[in-house]
Amino acid sequence: MLNKTYCSAVYGIEACTITVEVVVSTGLHYYIVGLPDNAVKESLRRVESAITSCQLHMPRQKIVVNLAPADIRKEGSSYDLSIAIGILASSGQLTNKLLKDYLIIGELSLDGSVKPIRGILPITLQALADGFKGIILPKENAKEAAIVTGIDVIAVENLSQTVGFLNNTIKIERTKVDIQTLFYSGNNAYHVDFADVQGQENIKRALEIAAAGGHNLILIGPPGAGKTMLAKRLPTILPPLNMTESLETTKIHSVSGNLKSKDALLTTRPFRAPHHTISDVAMVGGGSNPLPGEISLSHHGVLFLDELPEFKRSVLEVMRQPLESRNITISRAKLTVDYPASFMLIAAMNPCPCGYFNHPEKECICGSNTVQRYLSKISGPLLDRIDLHVEVTPVQFEQLSASRTTENSNAIRKRVIETRQIQKQRFDSFPEIHCNAQMSTQLTRELCQISESGMKLLKTAIERLSLSARAYDRILKVARTIADMEQSQGIENHHLAEAIQYRNLDRETWGGKF
Repeated sequence: MLNKTYCSAVYGIEACTITVEVVVSTGLHYYIVGLPDNAVKESLRRVESAITSCQLHMPRQKIVVNLAPADIRKEGSSYDLSIAIGILASSGQLTNKLLKDYLIIGELSLDGSVKPIRGILPITLQALADGFKGIILPKENAKEAAIVTGIDVIAVENLSQTVGFLNNTIKIERTKVDIQTLFYSGNNAYHVDFADVQGQENIKRALEIAAAGGHNLILIGPPGAGKTMLAKRLPTILPPLNMTESLETTKIHSVSGNLKSKDALLTTRPFRAPHHTISDVAMVGGGSNPLPGEISLSHHGVLFLDELPEFKRSVLEVMRQPLESRNITISRAKLTVDYPASFMLIAAMNPCPCGYFNHPEKECICGSNTVQRYLSKISGPLLDRIDLHVEVTPVQFEQLSASRTTENSNAIRKRVIETRQIQKQRFDSFPEIHCNAQMSTQLTRELCQISESGMKLLKTAIERLSLSARAYDRILKVARTIADMEQSQGIENHHLAEAIQYRNLDRETWGGKF
């Protein structure tokens, strides 16, 4: 007797419904077909032990399991529960009346308990799109699935409970989540604040500009000057995630397996700070079944690279294309997936190996060639893609010991939100653009008009600093953001001058050409 159950496979951040066809007939062998990987092939042992442990009967006959469509590779252990239910239905141990209404997914333990899987949010969204009445899934994944409205979420702890529900012998309450309460309750859950920072007013100003326009930024200064501390506080002044951004970010973290069971929905912007020993694949994503890398996990948030010159050259260079396109395409022989990667890059570095080049008090022990070699670890094309280059100087003792309170993150964030609102209105007819940093070259020329005197100022700066065409665009975008912060219709000369001064690493005093 043929029975069909339904489960799902995740590719990228999208899911595909898989039909599990099971036939139990005369014979003694077990066959599973439909391009299964080793984890799927091994499911027989888990399924057999789980069925036996739950006091059910495992048929000692020929069992054929087909995972359709057969031309898509199936990976992982999430098919276990669906296969087990198919076998039990085909052997007459449960009714098949409800099988067509529910997508069934989960990994089985040998004792019959159902273990959580990753990628539940895209799976639930696809189940809703395909018209399923509900989804039967592990209890640990229930809150994540329940943020999708319009579909019944049935959380089960073991195989026996699943069989009882499908046989109508037990009732299971649908898992429900108040998504609005969940979203707004954690929207401002930060444990750091700009009020903790004494001094460094010029750096705070640069970070506010970066947040207001979505610009990339690099901080360069000696050890202990506060580069890392300042960077960690950047998310506290970024505009809060809206519901669309929150769902998209949650999908990526769900697919990667980083989403904890208590975190059904990501409500704060991601802040990722990978160690400098990270590999190329871990940074951009990959693997035989490509998973998202750090640039995608930072989507709608901040990617912080501390000690930038210590990263491998290849790791830094693979970020060049995603920084421009804001997505990453990972191609394999049998599969191509796209992951979004719209993130703010914040980097920090010492100016030289000893850390004291250009220090106002301490003497650098590195030779000029050593400094140049150290700085040249960061390529010119990558620096071109970073809008603001800011020098961080040590804070004096008087500032550190001052008792006065400084501006907190909420006050700065209000100004950033107001500036982003101006940009939202400007780009109303461009749905793919949300802030000044995302403007194309053509749009930059149209929206960043400057006066004749401003053009002369910019020409002088470009000739003296030997800036590229990309750096020219970056200056215009930053100047546009500064003008928006002052609610100015046009870009004035002082806006341009401030934008130009945020190109420290283009100056000869920082080790010459890169």
